[in-house]
This record gives sequence, C-alpha cells and structure tokens, in this order.
Amino acid sequence: MEKKVFDGLSKRVQWEPYAQVLGLRLKKLDEGYSLVEMTTSDEMQNILGNTHGGAIFSLIDEAFETASNSHGTIAVALNMNVTFIAPPSPGEVLQAEAKEINLTPRTATYLINVTGKGNRLIAACQALVYRKKEALPFLEE
Repeated sequence: MEKKVFDGLSKRVQWEPYAQVLGLRLKKLDEGYSLVEMTTSDEMQNILGNTHGGAIFSLIDEAFETASNSHGTIAVALNMNVTFIAPPSPGEVLQAEAKEINLTPRTATYLINVTGKGNRLIAACQALVYRKKEALPFLEE
C-alpha cells in the first residue's frame, strides 16, 4: 500500500466528524483490508438497552469504507447485507475487520466481521462497492 494512501486515509478517519462522535479508531490498514475499533457506550443503547444496530452498522461501514478506498481511488457502497448475531455487552470493545475477497476494475466485494471480547462474533456483513477511476481527493492535501 502506498504510504500516501495510508497516511491520507488515516488522517481522514481522525478528522471525520461522525467517526469522532462514535469513537471509531482505525487500528490497521492495508490494501483491501481494514480493522476498526469502537467501545460501546450508554449513548449507543436502543430501546431494549442493547447497543443499537445503527452503531454496529456504522462500525462495519467505517471498516468497509477504509478497506475499499485503500487502493487510492474512490469507492462507493452499492450494497451491504448485515446479519446481527449477538448483542455486545455495555462498554465492550468491538472490532470490525474488513477483508477484500474479490476485486475488479469496477467493483469489489468484502466480508466484514464484528467481534467482541473473546473473539465472540457480534455481526457479519457482505458488502459491494463501485470503484470509480478518480483518485481520492484528499490525497493531494
């Protein structure tokens, strides 16, 4: 992976307002791969007192976004299919690991798993992006 792409994506995640609100942390990044972490909080609870599915989806989306844009060109989501398997415990650290399983000039497919304490599976996702030809605009900053 080009250092320019790695540095650009890493800085962009730190700057991204939504990622800051949820406390999303980019832990690892490589071409077609990303590992993002989030600690659940009381502010993320749904009406049943569990971590809201939207918060878990956001963690998945951040891993998907960074893995799919790791080639240095703009990639935008076409489809995401998420299966929620188990609710995380309050205050649990979750990790979303995105792995590219197919790459073409126009699309790419990813498998993203969210795990919690003891590598317990929380959610699983299959996702598809459309790959544009344009370079990521913030790489020139």
